[in-house]
Amino acid sequence: NGNAVVNLPPSFGYLDEADIFGFLPLPLLIVIVVALATHFLLMSTRPGRYCYAIGSNIEAARYAGIRVSRYQISFYIILGALTGLAGAIESARLVTGQPTAGEGYELRVIAAVVIGGGSLSGGQGTILGTIIGALIMGVLSNGANLLGISPFAQQIIIGAVIVLAVTFDEFQRRRLEATSL
Repeated sequence: NGNAVVNLPPSFGYLDEADIFGFLPLPLLIVIVVALATHFLLMSTRPGRYCYAIGSNIEAARYAGIRVSRYQISFYIILGALTGLAGAIESARLVTGQPTAGEGYELRVIAAVVIGGGSLSGGQGTILGTIIGALIMGVLSNGANLLGISPFAQQIIIGAVIVLAVTFDEFQRRRLEATSL
């Protein structure tokens, strides 16, 4: 019925509190492992190349013989598993099962990907770029909080950052097209 799950045992928070080698938080280690595995998948495997091809031009990918539906389903399964992992880490951090805990993260995630070089139309982007974009968004968010900027104004700022990044991306794309003619 959408209610929060509370009164969880303290051991539930272990995922967030555990340190590896005494200095590396377990969630950070999980992020590093997932980032490296995803980078390898995207850059060094056929499904990774297919992911970029499908994102760039789905019809061209079909004409190239890629079974688009099969790969899209596979990508969504992987995405769902990683989303579940992120939800488990966030729940462990909060030591509660809150169905609305991630509300509002969507715009920040889109901004991080776009700032990191990903395209809203698909087919571009890297894991490293996304991580850099997420770090930039974290610094902007923290700075806005320290300056006392309201959450509503922060959403406007994030939207403006996305618009600027998309504008810059489009400008670069058009410039590249003009020089290739």
